[in-house]
Amino acid sequence: MKILLVTAHPRTDSLTHAAANAFAEAARSNGHEIETADLMAEGFDPIVREPDEPDWANSAKLYSPTVQNEMARIERNEATVMIFPVYWWSMPALLKGWIDRVWNNGWAYGEGKYPHKRAWMLAIGGAAADGYTKRGYDAAMRTQLNVGILGYCGIAEPRLELLYGSIDDASGPETILATARQLGSEF
Repeated sequence: MKILLVTAHPRTDSLTHAAANAFAEAARSNGHEIETADLMAEGFDPIVREPDEPDWANSAKLYSPTVQNEMARIERNEATVMIFPVYWWSMPALLKGWIDRVWNNGWAYGEGKYPHKRAWMLAIGGAAADGYTKRGYDAAMRTQLNVGILGYCGIAEPRLELLYGSIDDASGPETILATARQLGSEF
């Protein structure tokens, strides 16, 4: 299977990139092909301007060349995996802007549906799991990301994995990398 692996982190030496590499390595060992989309390194502009604003009266709207190129990159793959740090109980603005601009009306929702049956999100959180549960952040993120984005776009096999403890747990980074590796081998 061809997998588009999307990352959104400002540093290539981050735990996010290490987790993406661990996932990719394990997926490749199972025969999958990985195409990487490092949104930060590529300089992707996350701001929705008029050419990429959804047109509710025209589901066949042609979006900007940048967005058309991103749509083509998605379409040449068979699945999407997004790996990102949790910022303010959500994804980084860069990744949200990529979704806002590219996963657009008529192509990913509305008359069209996102072209992949499987799309996963691996969100790396700094706090331990009990901190997320205590305040309901995990449930809010599942509703927002798994239901509100992946489900809304008609993805048959959506999955949000919250990988906890990158900061608050001494063994958190090791556990996160092991989990990313395991998810890559299960894909």
